[in-house]
Amino acid sequence: MTSPIVQGVVGGLAAGAATGLGAVMVYSLRRLSARGHDLLLSIAGGIMLAATFYALLDPAVAVARARAASSWGASAVVCGGVAIGVVTLWVLHRHVPHEHFVQGREGPEAEAVRRIWLFVFAITLHNLPEGMAVGVGFASGEVSAGLPLAIGIGLQNVPEGLAVAAGLVSIGYRRTTAFLVSLGTGVLESLGAAFGAAAAWLAESLLSWTLAFAGGAMLFVIVGEIIPETRRTQAHGGTTFAFLGGFLLMTALHVGLG
Repeated sequence: MTSPIVQGVVGGLAAGAATGLGAVMVYSLRRLSARGHDLLLSIAGGIMLAATFYALLDPAVAVARARAASSWGASAVVCGGVAIGVVTLWVLHRHVPHEHFVQGREGPEAEAVRRIWLFVFAITLHNLPEGMAVGVGFASGEVSAGLPLAIGIGLQNVPEGLAVAAGLVSIGYRRTTAFLVSLGTGVLESLGAAFGAAAAWLAESLLSWTLAFAGGAMLFVIVGEIIPETRRTQAHGGTTFAFLGGFLLMTALHVGLG
């Protein structure tokens, strides 16, 4: 498996499949409280934020500095890539009908779309940037560059998978339906991984832009989706420490794996 694209797809598939490890717990869980849901998402958000900086933005800065004529030129490349990633996700969220557990419906009106599909669209919009990030991480051809990110995304997918499945059960869907939806949207990360790996590998000169783009997309998901979803209870202190715990977990992972 020497192809970075194949490595990226496999890494994205493995990370996405971890969603199922969390989602399967919904069969033994009688009920997940709003506080528990928020804490799980906070841990996932912390891991995602650390992964964004350590595995995407930091390498983007390093690559840009190596290729740009000046530090300000490198800064412009990274900031521009982040901005494009953020705007791209923002446009998708504006034009794709979807629904969140707390924020409700977003995007254009879509009365003809069943509610379950609105949740599927929302989770998919969330997971595709994660898969793309894993794919970009493997694009250099070095497994060591993408492995920490794949593990980090996989780790955050476990609590996220449980939170999503439990959320669907709480609004009336059967456990099997909730499990399959959560697992299916996680597996879709492999599509994002294939796109990210192919884009970065085929256009190596744009690697810093691609890394920054993936980082911007992840930041949009964290700031625009995960954090608002965790603020529905008054346990802000708990969610804050859970978020920081996830961040520190990914930090330890990143440093430990070198």
